[in-house]
Amino acid sequence: MNNQEIISKLPYSKPFLFVDEIIRIDESGVEGTYFFDKNLDFYKGHFKDNPVTPGVILTEVMAQIGLVCLGIFLLDDSFNRNTSIALTSTEIEFLKPVFPKEKVIVISEKVYFRFGKLKCKVRMKNEKGEEVCTGIIAGIVISK
Repeated sequence: MNNQEIISKLPYSKPFLFVDEIIRIDESGVEGTYFFDKNLDFYKGHFKDNPVTPGVILTEVMAQIGLVCLGIFLLDDSFNRNTSIALTSTEIEFLKPVFPKEKVIVISEKVYFRFGKLKCKVRMKNEKGEEVCTGIIAGIVISK
């Protein structure tokens, strides 16, 4: 399965699709990017006159790239429209703000994938290479 096929299998669409590109993916992890367009709706009300990307959105970007894309890759042919990956836990530390018009890179390392549960160590960096958040994300494979 190639990177575009993985993105096409994500159960999200704009404005809630937070994966632009998968740079690298293999059995041990994934790396991908997302660009925060200045016109995204949440910027209109999150810190008036000084928009900052909400932590919940940063967490979602890390989950979509670092957990769901990797899960689709690991499941390969057994992932279909009747399969989904549900978030079960997060522990995220926010280190720097992410502003409109910034591109972020998510780097995820698989901790384990067994009994339908995927756990990953995830980091997000800005274009300067500075770590903006880091943590652990886990999810389970479910059949609809």
